[in-house]
Amino acid sequence: MRGFFSHRPIAACSAVAAAAALVACGGGDDTVATPTALPQLSAAQAGALSVACPSLTGFTYAGVTITSATTVAAGTLTLAGNPVPEHCLVAGKLGTRTGSDGLTYAIGFEMRMPQAWTGRFYYQGNGGLDGSVVAATGATGGGPNTHALLQGFAVISSDAGHTGAQTAAFGFEPQARLDYGYQAAAKLTPMAKALVKAAYGRAPDRSYFGGCSNGGRHTLVATSRLAEEYDGFLAGAPGYNLPKAAVSQIWGAQQYARAYTVGATTTANGNTIADLATAFTPAERTMVAGRILAKCDALDSAADGIVSDTAACQKAFSLVDDVPTCSGARDNTCLTALQKDVLANIHAGARTSTGAAVYNTFPFDAGISGNGWATWEFVNSLALDPLAAGVVFNGTPAFLANPLTASIDALAAGITATGATYTVSGMDFMTPPTPSNLSVLKGRGAKVMLYHGVSDAVFSYDDTVTWVNNLASANGGDASNFARLFGVPGMNHCSGGPATDQFDMLTPLVQWVEQGKAPDAVIASARGAGNAGGVNAEVPAGWSATRTRPLCAYPKVAKYKGTGSLELAASFSCQ
Repeated sequence: MRGFFSHRPIAACSAVAAAAALVACGGGDDTVATPTALPQLSAAQAGALSVACPSLTGFTYAGVTITSATTVAAGTLTLAGNPVPEHCLVAGKLGTRTGSDGLTYAIGFEMRMPQAWTGRFYYQGNGGLDGSVVAATGATGGGPNTHALLQGFAVISSDAGHTGAQTAAFGFEPQARLDYGYQAAAKLTPMAKALVKAAYGRAPDRSYFGGCSNGGRHTLVATSRLAEEYDGFLAGAPGYNLPKAAVSQIWGAQQYARAYTVGATTTANGNTIADLATAFTPAERTMVAGRILAKCDALDSAADGIVSDTAACQKAFSLVDDVPTCSGARDNTCLTALQKDVLANIHAGARTSTGAAVYNTFPFDAGISGNGWATWEFVNSLALDPLAAGVVFNGTPAFLANPLTASIDALAAGITATGATYTVSGMDFMTPPTPSNLSVLKGRGAKVMLYHGVSDAVFSYDDTVTWVNNLASANGGDASNFARLFGVPGMNHCSGGPATDQFDMLTPLVQWVEQGKAPDAVIASARGAGNAGGVNAEVPAGWSATRTRPLCAYPKVAKYKGTGSLELAASFSCQ
């Protein structure tokens, strides 16, 4: 899945090696107690297309125009060398209208429905500012080698109500804002289920909603707004406070501008921008990552290049004390006092001029060395976030002439502002209205799984932890019987970084929803040389190309058992 402005299957327990099965399927000291029994939803039943695919051009639904319905032969699409089975691809538009700006708007979509169907439907939340109908496959995780379509789901994808050509200006059109924020998903959901019924002769037995980055935000919004419509929610890097994060990114760019090489430039999206990477070079980031590992790597009882105990690391690592301060010129072995001040501010979180928090804190983690981390900090903060914070989320939208001199106070106020034209604030149309009250979802027996890279530079892992903790507080101190978070140490935004970032969260979510098997851990793999899903060039040279780790349900962390290979998940338990 694409990022905010842009994203191996875990086998059934019977097919996992015995030691790994203990981690993946529960048992031993990995067991997370389930506080209260909740309703158990029944399993989906398999089916098959009951009509010829081309006949679906005649599908009728209020406001819908079907533009094509074609059979896609098996193997036309592949994933990690695996052929995607034959399926029906339906494309169309919903709610074509003339906007207040005189332009034509519609919610574009495509739906892929496999000939052999599991009885499940998946709503694919896409990334960034949307504006593109990407292939409806439902892939998640780094270098995925499975996705919802491959697993037999009917999958829908949409542009959220505007085209790519309209992306730069749709924030000036009030209804387009609302469609992007949440209304496109609400409008498409009943239509998609009707299309499923037309194709298979019955509605889906079970419905799932998922995505990473803005797709993760879409997912958490759906937990509040569409709780009756979906049984399982898979939220990756869920920027559920996305307007705040966009302002935070601009604030961060202004921080780096204090230390960058004045006059240095780079290009992004065809535009010339300040080269903020000169404030904190790759060699310096690698040095800091090494210092973090020196203090935190062994906190999980294994010096393996992964900081599994994120919370303990924040107490153990000191930027002031553990990173040398340059006494002379920068030489990649130290940071200047100014650089330290900037980096400390970044991790402490954006603030207004009065000291009020704009967004959450960010944890220190070894993934600070990752290329994805740098892209979000130094490039996207200038090339992408100004459009979002200045136009799409602002109560008085305007293009930012220079984000490096923009008023953070005004931007922070703008995302909660309304007016005669923009009657719903950015925070209101972009965020879950009841993030800690998921009683409807919980009461139905629906489940939520979240995953988040600890070294995500745009959407804070700490913010997702805050969501989980607040949800727990609203549910007697423990919400793990219907919502669980899996942090990915070292991973950047949705994928990448020095991390085991290849995993399948959808299979365990289905098992939890339909079989009551709560996931205590999910096995993740490194994507070293030869990986079928795509090689992650940032896998450290000292790691096995096929290293595996358990991603543990928060707040547990992966601890080394004291015996066994450091390259195998079976050598670790969640504690």
